[in-house]
Amino acid sequence: MIKSNSTLRNLIVGLHARLPLINGQYVTSINLDNAATTPPFHAVLRDIEEFSLWYASIHRGAGYKSILSSNIYEDSRDVVKQFVNADVVRDVVIYTKNTTEAINLLSHVLAQDDNDGVIISTEMEHLANDLPWRDKFKVEYVRVDQCGKLDVEDLEIKLRKHCGNVKLVTVTGASNVTGYKNPIDHIATLTHKCGAKILVDGAQLVPHCPVDMKDHDSPEHIDYLVFSAHKMYAPFGIGVLIGPKETFEERTPMCKGGGAVKLVSRQFVEWESPPYKDEAGTPNAVGVVALLAAIRTLKQIGMDVIRDYEKYLIDYAIKGLRCIPDIQIYSCAKGYEDKIGIIAFDLPGIYHEVLARILSCEAGIAVRSGLFCAHPYVEKLLNLTEEGLWYYQKNPDAPLPGLVRISLGLYNNYEEIDILIDLLSRIAKNKNSYNQKYNRLLLDEARLDNPLLYPPRKKLP
Repeated sequence: MIKSNSTLRNLIVGLHARLPLINGQYVTSINLDNAATTPPFHAVLRDIEEFSLWYASIHRGAGYKSILSSNIYEDSRDVVKQFVNADVVRDVVIYTKNTTEAINLLSHVLAQDDNDGVIISTEMEHLANDLPWRDKFKVEYVRVDQCGKLDVEDLEIKLRKHCGNVKLVTVTGASNVTGYKNPIDHIATLTHKCGAKILVDGAQLVPHCPVDMKDHDSPEHIDYLVFSAHKMYAPFGIGVLIGPKETFEERTPMCKGGGAVKLVSRQFVEWESPPYKDEAGTPNAVGVVALLAAIRTLKQIGMDVIRDYEKYLIDYAIKGLRCIPDIQIYSCAKGYEDKIGIIAFDLPGIYHEVLARILSCEAGIAVRSGLFCAHPYVEKLLNLTEEGLWYYQKNPDAPLPGLVRISLGLYNNYEEIDILIDLLSRIAKNKNSYNQKYNRLLLDEARLDNPLLYPPRKKLP
């Protein structure tokens, strides 16, 4: 256990930024929106600055800097594989912009097979792991229970129903709404028994705990894994898709152009071998350098250390939230301990967007509100009916339903959680006054001089 995380906080850029409050005072920012994106490590910025002296366009360049940049870029693939224990020979690492593009790429590739097959997804997925499959395959959704937990028995039923015709089982490693971790090793075993492959959306899992793709011969092997650097303290636009090289060899790439081909004439196109055929254009070498620095730092800390420390934080936060009058928590089902540092909640009587803005304006606390790009999942948690959803679709000006989400990173601490709990307690006891104050503020769109609604472009103190 980490008794003090001051050492970890020193690794992060921007924790001492001062933000304006509604009363005109300034406070140190508190970022509880890490599930959306994380601040960078100092090591990431240092490595980018050092690399910038040698930066050049990679592949095929004859200059010294081009060769050096190319070597760093290519060697990085083995570092990424080692980080999640992918197969060094049989698997390929394909770099994308982010997790969303990685899943879209895989869906494009798999859709080229003759047999359509069935995609088994779940009701708890981010839209990035839902929408790319809808227009290409028949999709079956494994249900979640009233608490939002995955019903593994329902997965088994659907696997038996479609056994022999399952194209892929695609599941989040950890929910970006509730933080629930899914038993991906067990799900992989069930999937392989049915002769199918599994994709794990690791965007929320990889930054918070150890991930092991396991050997290809293992029944628990993860066939495909995707994740994003910007959620693991390297915000420079790199996503990762890892999977068997054979998957990508005979398929045409989603993005076509320079770098993806060996030879092109007016009569034919000869594609490069994976992973190059799926990385058309000039690759993001700087993003890869950032990812390498982040992986190195995470390994130095220890992914098991990060997991255990964040577990103490999340338990502490849940205990504090439960003491707040009227609050409804959607992220701590009884008896469900296996989760990452994400809590979704609401405070009846205060609209979720207003509550999020109050936290920012009163204490400099950054959270997220809404449906978190997991609309069907949140809609189910809120028990919204189809009739109710059609109302919002037909009335685009109606305020949309949603929740408030806090999400923790390795640098957050107990003091920040105490500030959050204290403010939420005051809000819960004074709903009317807070509503009157902030509903008026948010509706006054003409106040373009309000720095809380429209931050100035100048550098803040």
